Amino acid sequence: MSDREELRANQQAALQEVDQASAALREQARATLGVTGDENTESFRSLVRKHNLSYYPMIALGLLFVTGAFQSYAFTVLTPEISRTLGISIAAIVGARALYQLAIAIAPLPIARLSQSRARRAMLCIVTGIAWSCITLMTGLVTSLVALIVILCLDGLATGSVVALHAPLIADSYPPAARVRALTAYTAIGTFGQALAPLLVGILASVAGLSWRGVFLALGLTSLLLTLCAIRLRDPGFGKWDSEQLRASVHEEHGESADSLAAKDVALGFWEICRRVMLIPTNRRVFAGFAVYGVLTVPLGTFISVFLDQRWNLGPGERGLFFSVFFGIGVLALIGYGGRGEKQFRSSPARVLRAAGFLLAGAVVFIALGGVMPAFVPMLICFGIAGACIGLLQPMLGISMLSIVPAHMRPHAQALAGIFVAIGGSAGALLLGGIEEQYGIGGTMVAIAVPGVIGAFIIASAGTFIEGDLDRMIDEVVEDEEIRRVERSGGRLPLLACRGINFSYGQLQVLFDTDFTIDDGEMVALLGVNGAGKSTLLKVISGIGLPSAGSVRYRGQEITYLDAERRMRLGITQVPGGRAVFGPMTVVENLRSYGYTMAKERGAVDSAIERCLEAFPRLAERRNSLASTLSGGEQQMLGLSKALMLRPRLLLIDELSLGLAPVIVGQLLDMVRQINADGTAVVLVEQSVNIALNLVDHAYFMEKGEMRFDGRADELLARDDLLRAVFLHGAGAAR
Repeated sequence: MSDREELRANQQAALQEVDQASAALREQARATLGVTGDENTESFRSLVRKHNLSYYPMIALGLLFVTGAFQSYAFTVLTPEISRTLGISIAAIVGARALYQLAIAIAPLPIARLSQSRARRAMLCIVTGIAWSCITLMTGLVTSLVALIVILCLDGLATGSVVALHAPLIADSYPPAARVRALTAYTAIGTFGQALAPLLVGILASVAGLSWRGVFLALGLTSLLLTLCAIRLRDPGFGKWDSEQLRASVHEEHGESADSLAAKDVALGFWEICRRVMLIPTNRRVFAGFAVYGVLTVPLGTFISVFLDQRWNLGPGERGLFFSVFFGIGVLALIGYGGRGEKQFRSSPARVLRAAGFLLAGAVVFIALGGVMPAFVPMLICFGIAGACIGLLQPMLGISMLSIVPAHMRPHAQALAGIFVAIGGSAGALLLGGIEEQYGIGGTMVAIAVPGVIGAFIIASAGTFIEGDLDRMIDEVVEDEEIRRVERSGGRLPLLACRGINFSYGQLQVLFDTDFTIDDGEMVALLGVNGAGKSTLLKVISGIGLPSAGSVRYRGQEITYLDAERRMRLGITQVPGGRAVFGPMTVVENLRSYGYTMAKERGAVDSAIERCLEAFPRLAERRNSLASTLSGGEQQMLGLSKALMLRPRLLLIDELSLGLAPVIVGQLLDMVRQINADGTAVVLVEQSVNIALNLVDHAYFMEKGEMRFDGRADELLARDDLLRAVFLHGAGAAR
């Protein structure tokens, strides 16, 4: 066995050790995350005492949630009075609310970005709580539609911290075994605020005799006092009870201490994290559920207020009492659900999502029934049942989403969920506004059932994916820590390791559980017929395509979701087949663009250009010609010059010889050999077996998206089941 083969064997053994660690710890990790397959749970109180925790984070965040509800629900109850005083139509107010929803959609992402690199979520929550208390005060001073729009937009922007940070802070403040109950209790406190706000509005407007302006001033002062109650809130850090516990379990498995290892992660950027979160199948369906939730909680409240005013002639005090009862029933439902929800999640997270879908369908059906009821009491009963169902949706969807997202990405997940809530609210406002003009306020209540039932089916379908997504998140954390441990203990890992890669173009899956490795300075061939998935695998390695499952590790670090630009700066360069040049630019301009991509100085770029022109004299002759006028071979020379300019650590070459004359192919292959001899690892994708096997000692063979062969090139020649006679023509002579 050669030194290279022995090294590869050792690396494969290290990777198998990583896989075995992930499999061995998976069940233990699921239990760490609160999923055990049974319904046995400790009481919330005993868990708090056991871990020496406090109820304060849950209560403080709940009070901040309450303060955020004051402005919104006071506005909902007082919409008819505001409309009459300012001379603004209901349609105009609904349009202003749509802009408010747009502000809510925008706000969570910047908030998540601010909390990404440092654990300062508590501070951001307190600051924004003070901000929207002041905004509530200012609402009582508006005199025009423009001023109203500005106030609503500012309120929406300040609400970003509730959307992005509250649930992740709860998740990091309590262990997974208590997390559903903590989130439910927090939501119950916030929902109590939603019940309290309209009740206060009713009391202030009717009993105290305040105008709608006076109501907002009084609520603003109350909101400020509640915000000050949360002033001692602190950020516990990311993943204290889950990700960090999983990492520690890796070292416990080997009898090691986790403290001695340094973190060397390639940190994902903000948009890379957002993209990563969106790639999780469960999340895509849960986000659709949040969109329908947005319709139910924002524009629908405005229309219900108008419905009570027009259909039942209820004044502000009576409408306030109605909404107080509506949300109060939601509080009772949350109180009753906490323990049951913990058992559901502990038994199977899929049960939580299926139950959420059922509750959403029930909510919209009872809202529709309430809109057509001819008597007042049956109408109240229908809306009361709907309120109970709606109240449970937020913690159910929230725990499902947070459980499958790494701890440091949870604010981003919450922010994206907030965007979908806002999208649902904005689209719902426009949709329901149009229906109200055409069919009246009763028709609006009925129309909500159609998108609601569709959303219910989407949410329920997410239950099919959540178990797999939970295991993938576990494997990602455990694999990451296991690789760190192997490296620190002296183990050697490949330069690049792709593990279990799945990739799809829409509904068409192209790669199936694909493994691929290459080491420093090695050159390997990736063979297969057209459509086998070779070029797609290169796209996954270079970052042009993102896998739906699996991991890509470069120099031991996770780069699966890094942008292609960042991978290039890390030393990964691809020469795409037939598309490696910029046609409207000259040869020299192409070369200069490659150099400037790496932010090199002009002198260094000029020297590198001359080096490329010396390597390819034909390019020197055509240095001022447009790349689009070059022959196929000349274009491939120019594309290959990218590697000479950038000097990557890993070079991916796709179909170098396609359609070229043998003499040109020979020149290109000589350059590939030289690039490899200078220390660059090369992956050569080829259909021509005789060309590929002339260059490499190790080869891979792909067929229908699966890796069918991984071994010595000369052993591949003996595999008649893979290489048909048409492939092998001339290969033996070439060797």
